[in-house]
Amino acid sequence: MLKEDVRHMFDEAAGWSLSSLKLIDTIQRLGLNYHFEDEIKGSLDTIMTTKDKSDVCHQENDMYTRALRFRLLRQHGYEVSQDVFKNFKEEMMMRSSDLIAWTVRDVEGMLRLYEALFYAFEGEEILDEAQKFTTTHLKEQLIKANSIISHNNPNLSKEVSHALELPLHWRVPRAEARWFIDTYKTMQDMDPSLLEFARLDFNMVQATYQEDLKYVSRWWRELGLPEALGFARDRLVENFIWAVGFNFEPRFRNFRRQLTKVNSLVTTIDDIYDVYGSLDELKLFTDGVQRWDINTMADLPDYMKICFLALYDTTNEMAYHILRKHGVDSLPYLRKAWVDLCKAYMVEANWYNNGYTPTLEEYMNNAWISISGPTAQTHAYFLLGDEITNKGLECLKNGPDLMRSSSMIFRLADDLGTSTDELERGDVPKSIQCYMHHTGSSERIAREHIKNLINDNWKKMNMDQAAASCKFPRSFINTTQNIAQTAQWIYQYGDGYGVPDSETKDWIMSIVVEPIPFFQREIGNLCLTL
Repeated sequence: MLKEDVRHMFDEAAGWSLSSLKLIDTIQRLGLNYHFEDEIKGSLDTIMTTKDKSDVCHQENDMYTRALRFRLLRQHGYEVSQDVFKNFKEEMMMRSSDLIAWTVRDVEGMLRLYEALFYAFEGEEILDEAQKFTTTHLKEQLIKANSIISHNNPNLSKEVSHALELPLHWRVPRAEARWFIDTYKTMQDMDPSLLEFARLDFNMVQATYQEDLKYVSRWWRELGLPEALGFARDRLVENFIWAVGFNFEPRFRNFRRQLTKVNSLVTTIDDIYDVYGSLDELKLFTDGVQRWDINTMADLPDYMKICFLALYDTTNEMAYHILRKHGVDSLPYLRKAWVDLCKAYMVEANWYNNGYTPTLEEYMNNAWISISGPTAQTHAYFLLGDEITNKGLECLKNGPDLMRSSSMIFRLADDLGTSTDELERGDVPKSIQCYMHHTGSSERIAREHIKNLINDNWKKMNMDQAAASCKFPRSFINTTQNIAQTAQWIYQYGDGYGVPDSETKDWIMSIVVEPIPFFQREIGNLCLTL
């Protein structure tokens, strides 16, 4: 019943209208979009094909509507030009002179524009200029005690603060859904059916996560690596949260379970290279992975034998199930992903042992691989199981731009959050230290430079996603983006992975453990509607 109620909302908002755009945006932010993919596509197709007729209507041509339309169309892969914003420049400059006179609609329009601008491509100067403008003026609206949102609209103030902290395009969908469900229930235009469906769906999906976590916990316990390798980080729950961030939908539960295995092995092997293995031992391990021969175990020290065997058995078993289910031999690709990762770790081990600080460019050419992004993405392509094609396999083999830009964001976000802790742990200098060393910059300037590189790589990834649509299925393209989003979220306040802070732990609890509460009366009403 609740799902049908939402479907009726699409019918009521059919055609080119602001209500259709707002419905799609709300459904996405509530985490319900996977239920209504056909309806969303149908609505956006209509909006795209009728936009020219609608441009004559001023009501549907204001900043709020145009920005929301731009963001949703770009998000879903439609071609839309930055020129849709060129006529707003003078209007924005005129309005900015008197912040006190701004209406709630002005601030809402500015906020929607700010969110849309993070879908920019490289070289879109109109959007770059608008991003600086909106960021500055939204911050001023928060600071000024007599601004419209400070006085009259605490919900809007909360939304602006949330967006300035991290834009919607950079956020993990499941964490955003948990936050927005709490926010949506206090909004004036809240629809009770939509809210109840979102809360119920969140709890039902959370229950599947708990089953997934039981499965991987049993696997991890039986594997025995934490007991055998006491020096390595035991971060199973965090590794599972990464997998949830990569793809939250219930139908991808096997994907999450297998990616948790991959993430856990990455963590263990990373610690072998970073904190425990001697250089000679690491060379033996790298050679063993490259040869992918069980007989190479004889040359390894005991602690490496158990790790190599765990990697060998887990990967071969994964490849077997992929072959049986999809008829594709994934093992050469999975092996290559692990070989590339270990070689990248080996480069960093040599740098560390030789006391060498690479240039930022030299560091990044290796670090986008050593962060394990390509390893996760390669496994993801096969585990998703959607449209595995010869064209996609050939592109995967060459390391497409889409994988690189996503992994660059992953690496740079990691460095911003963890570089100090990892240097103390005995790791190679990170991007911040490399930039400081070769330019003589302060840490503050270096961090700003890295943040700018993250922004640049998001623009590249936005373009790469559009270019990759002819080679990869949408599920894989979305997963590469989700990897970058998860990195931004995990490392937002520091090392939320290696040394989880209280905020990260709270978010993990809210996504995996703590259901959204219902009042007793609401539970009874829901039982009648299901």
